[in-house]
Amino acid sequence: MNILITGCAGFIGFHLVKKFSNKKNINIVGLDNLNNYYDTKLKLDRLKIIKKLNNFKFIKTDITNYKKLETIFKKNNFDIVYHLAAQAGVRYSFENPKVYIETNINGFFNIIEISRLYNIKKFFFASSSSVYGESKKFPLKESFNTDNTTSLYGSTKKSNEVLATTYSSLYKMHCIGLRFFTVYGPYGRPDMSLYKFTEAIIRRKKLYLYNYGNHIRDFTYVDDVTESIYRLSKKKNKIKNNFIEIYNIGSNNPKTLINYVNMIEKLLSKNARIVKVPFQKGDILKTHASINLLHKRINYKPSTNMLIGIKSYIDWFKSYYKL
Repeated sequence: MNILITGCAGFIGFHLVKKFSNKKNINIVGLDNLNNYYDTKLKLDRLKIIKKLNNFKFIKTDITNYKKLETIFKKNNFDIVYHLAAQAGVRYSFENPKVYIETNINGFFNIIEISRLYNIKKFFFASSSSVYGESKKFPLKESFNTDNTTSLYGSTKKSNEVLATTYSSLYKMHCIGLRFFTVYGPYGRPDMSLYKFTEAIIRRKKLYLYNYGNHIRDFTYVDDVTESIYRLSKKKNKIKNNFIEIYNIGSNNPKTLINYVNMIEKLLSKNARIVKVPFQKGDILKTHASINLLHKRINYKPSTNMLIGIKSYIDWFKSYYKL
């Protein structure tokens, strides 16, 4: 089986490549543009690891380049596409909205359209808990209305879902949307909370907690995410004449940011220099995933104990940054 993973040098993409590299009879092509949204050294170091895999081939390209993408599809007989490449970050979308439209909407169109032309059997794509906006009802279910996103990033992910729904309806294309909930783990991005909190505590820097630390997040360990995707990959189309599936990929175990910081403090045996600051524009107060649909589909629930997950991250962080 030949698979394509876009965003392969990104956080989740890197872990997904490693997940599939252990499976028999799978050849992986990975795409990434290695942009500098955050330190490219981290991306290059992830890439260095997966380039050593026997069944992996890397191609540097940008998903906004339609012609280059079409050439790649033409040369490789892909069975499944895992489209994870995107411009990440909620706050950055207020500073540089153009790149979100170019990458997350135009780039998404390029990938899904070429996947259609080359008869891809399954098209997986990364969505986000951001599509739910500021909900008052929890846990968040896939059936909830998602018309009121609070950030441009969330809006682009909502647009991806709408486009995929249209493609699945018009062309009988099997599309699987993955609404990720605050994924964390080793090799995580520097703009994510676990990196910021761990670095601040270790280096004795001020740790800024928005909304005074009262934000609630459904933190989900990256290995649970890749296991969920792998299990979904093995499933046949669920319902005849229904070619779109959307799943929450979360832990169903939300924690406040204060609680999260306390766990990091405990594992580091150091106290944080906490500075509590007000709510920020575009932030969501709470995320809490219902994972009943996912469990029913794959008989699996993300369940990594948070202390164990954070410890694995801290162990990596100390080793990677030689602390």
